[in-house]
Amino acid sequence: MNIPIDGPAPFLTQLKGFWTTFAAQFKKVTTVEYPEVKEPTAPRFHGRHQLNRHPDGLEKCIGCELCAWACPADAIYVEGAENTDEQRYSPGERYGKVYQINYLRCIFCGLCIEACPTRALTMTNEYELADDSRKKLIFEKEDLLAPLRSGMLQPPHPYYPGTDDQDYYHGRVTEAHPSQEQK
Repeated sequence: MNIPIDGPAPFLTQLKGFWTTFAAQFKKVTTVEYPEVKEPTAPRFHGRHQLNRHPDGLEKCIGCELCAWACPADAIYVEGAENTDEQRYSPGERYGKVYQINYLRCIFCGLCIEACPTRALTMTNEYELADDSRKKLIFEKEDLLAPLRSGMLQPPHPYYPGTDDQDYYHGRVTEAHPSQEQK
């Protein structure tokens, strides 16, 4: 096959290429100088996981392990334990004694979030998880738990007076009660 080297076609092709380059110089720049400038994430962005709490500080995780079963990458390990009246970490019979997420395996698909019956597990907008140590990318329960806000008490502590686990699940408990504090 013979391709003509000279003539009007190669010149027009070159002119078209130059025009593309020239026009690109006047377009708005979309590159962001990361990490100095950070673009906000979308509201439903799948970032780092968070274990949520009830308004009085009790953990929402009931140790059912459904999130671990739903995870296609086998990145979640949950070990449940029984609540007692003296040591109550969550409403109901059980709580998540051990909770680990291995971010070396996690694919941030969100199936664990959908599987959680108590909405204990959600995903935050935090995406900067890079580290130089593999051990630091296995997050323990303490790393994943939401921080205590004002009005919350550190578990273990008893139920809000006059309530049961159904009141927690239906959102009727809105804050901690002074009688819940352990002395």
